[in-house]
Amino acid sequence: MSFVITADCIDEKAGECLEVCPVDCIEEGHDQYYINPRICIDCGACEVACPVAAIAWEDELREDEKIYLEKAIQFFKNH
Repeated sequence: MSFVITADCIDEKAGECLEVCPVDCIEEGHDQYYINPRICIDCGACEVACPVAAIAWEDELREDEKIYLEKAIQFFKNH
Protein backbone atom coordinates (compact mmCIF):
# COMPACT_ATOMS: atom_id res chain seq x y z
CA MET A 1 0.00 0.00 0.00
CA SER A 2 1.08 3.55 -0.60
CA PHE A 3 -0.18 7.04 -1.11
CA VAL A 4 -1.92 8.06 -4.33
CA ILE A 5 -2.12 11.47 -5.97
CA THR A 6 -5.68 12.21 -7.05
CA ALA A 7 -7.67 14.63 -9.22
CA ASP A 8 -6.86 17.82 -7.34
CA CYS A 9 -3.30 17.58 -8.65
CA ILE A 10 -4.31 17.51 -12.30
CA ASP A 11 -2.96 20.60 -14.02
CA GLU A 12 -2.12 22.06 -10.57
CA LYS A 13 1.21 20.30 -9.96
CA ALA A 14 2.24 22.55 -7.06
CA GLY A 15 5.28 20.35 -6.36
CA GLU A 16 5.63 20.67 -2.60
CA CYS A 17 5.37 16.88 -2.39
CA LEU A 18 8.58 16.52 -4.40
CA GLU A 19 10.50 18.67 -1.95
CA VAL A 20 9.59 16.63 1.13
CA CYS A 21 9.76 13.05 -0.18
CA PRO A 22 12.76 11.38 1.50
CA VAL A 23 13.01 8.59 -1.11
CA ASP A 24 12.29 10.53 -4.32
CA CYS A 25 9.37 8.30 -5.27
CA ILE A 26 7.30 11.06 -6.88
CA GLU A 27 7.61 11.70 -10.60
CA GLU A 28 6.03 14.27 -12.86
CA GLY A 29 3.66 13.03 -15.53
CA HIS A 30 1.95 14.92 -18.32
CA ASP A 31 -0.93 16.29 -16.25
CA GLN A 32 -0.09 15.36 -12.64
CA TYR A 33 2.50 13.88 -10.29
CA TYR A 34 2.58 10.16 -9.50
CA ILE A 35 3.86 8.23 -6.47
CA ASN A 36 5.78 5.06 -7.27
CA PRO A 37 4.28 2.43 -4.92
CA ARG A 38 7.38 0.23 -5.22
CA ILE A 39 9.56 2.97 -3.74
CA CYS A 40 7.16 4.80 -1.38
CA ILE A 41 7.93 4.14 2.31
CA ASP A 42 4.51 5.38 3.46
CA CYS A 43 5.93 8.18 5.59
CA GLY A 44 3.08 10.57 4.76
CA ALA A 45 5.27 13.65 4.30
CA CYS A 46 3.80 14.27 0.85
CA GLU A 47 0.24 14.14 2.13
CA VAL A 48 0.94 16.78 4.76
CA ALA A 49 2.84 19.04 2.32
CA CYS A 50 0.28 18.98 -0.50
CA PRO A 51 -1.39 22.41 -0.65
CA VAL A 52 -4.41 21.12 -2.59
CA ALA A 53 -5.06 17.95 -0.52
CA ALA A 54 -4.61 15.75 -3.58
CA ILE A 55 -2.81 12.89 -1.80
CA ALA A 56 -4.67 10.05 -0.12
CA TRP A 57 -3.77 6.71 1.44
CA GLU A 58 -4.56 3.94 -1.05
CA ASP A 59 -6.92 2.17 1.35
CA GLU A 60 -8.88 5.39 1.91
CA LEU A 61 -9.55 6.24 -1.73
CA ARG A 62 -13.18 6.91 -2.55
CA GLU A 63 -14.61 4.78 -5.34
CA ASP A 64 -14.33 7.67 -7.81
CA GLU A 65 -10.63 8.16 -6.91
CA LYS A 66 -9.50 4.58 -7.56
CA ILE A 67 -8.88 5.48 -11.19
CA TYR A 68 -5.85 7.48 -9.99
CA LEU A 69 -4.31 4.38 -8.47
CA GLU A 70 -4.69 2.63 -11.83
CA LYS A 71 -3.31 5.70 -13.59
CA ALA A 72 -0.19 5.57 -11.37
CA ILE A 73 0.26 1.84 -11.94
CA GLN A 74 0.13 2.39 -15.70
CA PHE A 75 2.50 5.37 -15.50
CA PHE A 76 5.19 3.34 -13.73
CA LYS A 77 4.57 0.26 -15.86
CA ASN A 78 5.69 2.33 -18.85
CA HIS A 79 8.84 3.66 -17.11
